[in-house]
Amino acid sequence: QVQLVESGGGLVQAGGSLRLSCAASSPIASISLMDWYRQVPGKQRDLVAGISSGGETNYADSVKGRFTISRDNAKKTVSLQMNSLKPEDTAVYYCHIRPPFGNDFWGQGTQVTVSS
Repeated sequence: QVQLVESGGGLVQAGGSLRLSCAASSPIASISLMDWYRQVPGKQRDLVAGISSGGETNYADSVKGRFTISRDNAKKTVSLQMNSLKPEDTAVYYCHIRPPFGNDFWGQGTQVTVSS
């Protein structure tokens, strides 16, 4: 079992910035795909950004140019720098890892609220 602990959510005005961080309890995180997803009530959980163990990244079109995902394999962490935040970015953000074998794991979620 891998524990993922998220931090950094909160309330920010439109145009502001937040940085989310996620710390994994197991070294397997360093060889796993690591992602951030987000979910609003009544809707599906959507991929925001992902990063491979080698550092390749991908982003949802809605956040390209505003969000940056990064990871530190030695520290078993993944971060999401969110700039130029918009009210439509309001959601619960979830850290997720997908190891090369076995189950994948989710964090407990952290609320991000962007006021207009």
